[in-house]
Amino acid sequence: MSDASEKLRVDKWLWYARFFKTRSLATKEVGSGNLRLNGTRVSKASQVISPEDVLTFTQGARVRVVRVVAIGNRRGPAPEAQTLYEDLTESEEQAKPVERVGERPTKKDRRALDAFKQEGGE
Repeated sequence: MSDASEKLRVDKWLWYARFFKTRSLATKEVGSGNLRLNGTRVSKASQVISPEDVLTFTQGARVRVVRVVAIGNRRGPAPEAQTLYEDLTESEEQAKPVERVGERPTKKDRRALDAFKQEGGE
């Protein structure tokens, strides 16, 4: 049986673990329904989590999968935050760089595009 110190609101934990810059951003992400707790969709930031729970959520353009290792009691520095979870996200996704489709447009290309847009060519 786990006591109250081993449980924490999911939005607070995401903020403690430094996945989101502010707690309100973490709350908004959970409220949008983009978070899964052990495979079940969560839409309330007040949902409590405990060690060994698995969270799946989007962070930017990536899907993150993490296992909760510890709850923590504050939002500390990054090395401390990294001890709160085990990252289960596939390494291919972590290391995949964003590839450019073509050459970077020149200033002349940009001016031509702006002129095209002003003429109503969109």
